[in-house]
Amino acid sequence: MQLTRRAALAAGALTLAGCGTDARVSGPTPSPSPSPSLAPSASPLPAEVVHGPRDRAQVALTFHGQGEDQLVRTTLAVLAQSEAAVTVLAVGSWLAEHPALARAILDGGHELGNHTYSHADISSLSPAAQYAEITRCADVLRRLTGSAGRWFRPSQTPRATAAVQQQARRAGYATCLAYDVDSLDYTDPGPAAVVQATLDGVHNGSIVSLHFGHPGTVAALPELIATLRQRGLKPVTATTLLT
Repeated sequence: MQLTRRAALAAGALTLAGCGTDARVSGPTPSPSPSPSLAPSASPLPAEVVHGPRDRAQVALTFHGQGEDQLVRTTLAVLAQSEAAVTVLAVGSWLAEHPALARAILDGGHELGNHTYSHADISSLSPAAQYAEITRCADVLRRLTGSAGRWFRPSQTPRATAAVQQQARRAGYATCLAYDVDSLDYTDPGPAAVVQATLDGVHNGSIVSLHFGHPGTVAALPELIATLRQRGLKPVTATTLLT
C-alpha cells in the first residue's frame, strides 16, 4: 500500500479531542559509556544500538507505544500525510487493550517492536522479572501480528544494562534499540520545543525518541518531518536505517 493512499484512507474526522496521557517516570540512568553505533559495514549488530551509520542521510523516528486510541490514530494519520515510516516500540499491556492499533500501525507502513509489558522500571527488576516483562510483550505482539518484532527497547531508562541485554537476547532480541536524540516530548513542552530539541541534536543516522499519547508531538510532526527533509535527512524505520 502506498503512503499517499494511506493518507487518503487515514483522512477523516480524527481530532486532537479526547487526548490521553503517556506518563513516563524517569528511571535511573546508567553511567555514561561509549555509545554503541552501527558502522556502515558492521554486521551483525551489537547488543545495543544508539545510532546508525553517520554517512547515511537517514533518521529513524521511534515512538514509545502507549496512549489514547484516538490520539494514536491521529498520529498515524499525520505520519501518513507526511509520508513518513516510523518504528513503534509498543507497551504490551497497552497493545493488548487496543489490539486494532497493531494492524493500523503495520498497515501504515510502520514497524512494531517490544517496549516491555507493563512499562516498569526494568533496570530495577530481577533477571527473571526482566525476562517476563520482555517475553510477555513479545507474546502479545506474536498473537496480534504473527511476529515479536525485531527490536526491544527497555522501559524507563534510555540505555539497557548488561543484565537487560542478556534477558533480551534470551527472549530473542539480539539488539536493544536505544537513541541518541531525545525530543523530550513526554514533558509536554509544546510543539515548537519538541521540534527544536530534535533538530538541535539530530545528525545523519540519528535515532530519535518520540512518544504516542501527547498532542504536542502530533502538532510538531509536520514541521519536524518537513525540516528534516529540508536538511536532506529522510525519516525511515529503524530496520531501514540499521540494515
